[in-house]
Amino acid sequence: MSLLLAVVLVAGCRTKVVQTPIQYDRPLPIGQLALRKITDPNEIPDFSAAWRDLDGIRPAIENSLNYLNKASSRHHYPHGDVKHGQVVKTLETFLTLLDAGIRPEELNGVIRAHFEVYMSVGCDDQGTVLFTGYYTPIFEGSFQRTERFQYPLYKMPDDLVKGPDGQTLGQRGAGGQITAYPSRGVIEKSGMLEGTELVWLSDPFETYIAHVQGSARLRMPDGELITVGYAANNGHEYGSVGRAMIADGKVPSDRMSLATMIDYFKRHPEDVGRYTQKNPRFVFFRISQETPHGSLNEPVTPMRTIATDKSIFPRAALTFIATKLPQAGGLAPYQGFTLDQDTGGAIRAPGRCDVYMGQGEEAGHRAGQTYQEGRLYYLFLRGTGPTL
Repeated sequence: MSLLLAVVLVAGCRTKVVQTPIQYDRPLPIGQLALRKITDPNEIPDFSAAWRDLDGIRPAIENSLNYLNKASSRHHYPHGDVKHGQVVKTLETFLTLLDAGIRPEELNGVIRAHFEVYMSVGCDDQGTVLFTGYYTPIFEGSFQRTERFQYPLYKMPDDLVKGPDGQTLGQRGAGGQITAYPSRGVIEKSGMLEGTELVWLSDPFETYIAHVQGSARLRMPDGELITVGYAANNGHEYGSVGRAMIADGKVPSDRMSLATMIDYFKRHPEDVGRYTQKNPRFVFFRISQETPHGSLNEPVTPMRTIATDKSIFPRAALTFIATKLPQAGGLAPYQGFTLDQDTGGAIRAPGRCDVYMGQGEEAGHRAGQTYQEGRLYYLFLRGTGPTL
């Protein structure tokens, strides 16, 4: 679990009309699957426009294949009626299609003939998915605490117990018993992690952004850039700081964004702790690979990696998204092939999907402006695939 969590931290519609907010994180009913096979050809999307922009798709597919080549990946399959080997063959065949010189106008026929297309049931059983964005921020940092660098990111503590799939089981006590790990508020107020600081940042809300994103790039005083990545969390469910700020009238709901939150906390630094402690989830870090990695421990690719709820969606699979995303000139319709390679504390249920936007300030701006409904599709090879 690495680059997680959406930049936009509220649920509901962006509208000035008073409505009951849409529950995008509505859990699946017991026994229902998150994916529904499309049987009506008229409901299969048009893939041709996405075939005209394939930047980054090949390395993203290769990253998924690298994950699926690990023995541990088989523990998460079959996923519904989707088998591990089927996902592998799907990705290998898609690479073959990239090399075959297929024209965009030919692609729909190839996919309809040789692939099964599934759609997320979404938050309403009608396919509605809320797309948000996330990114890898770049902040100033230091390995030593100084007058400027006062706000730490912490290593994973020795008393935190993880399960076989990396999930947090709790805190191991002196007698060996395991209890729930303390919440963010308790951790920060008690000083219980003193001595386990990994790095220090210069701004308290920047440390929280690193927690929400699950990683960060840090520019050290000597100019070196390092990456700190996700190591573990305290096992608590994610809580929305943005929602709390809206409820208190600090920010209007139609203006909520990461940029708005940053601006507010720069003007009101005394409020940072009060609001960030509304989120009991706390993230621990490690010095990571230079390239940001996702929850599959594979590199994430801008505009090609998505984060979903891995308890209900198949890992590393080939996906297709149709929504609106920030582009030159503003929001515009977007269709693209992506890979399901990451997860997030705020990304729960079939009605949520997070798109990785990249690193740095511009990526952060795009991520902060992404809050749009759309459709999420999964593609799986049927039979042996096409002969090319």
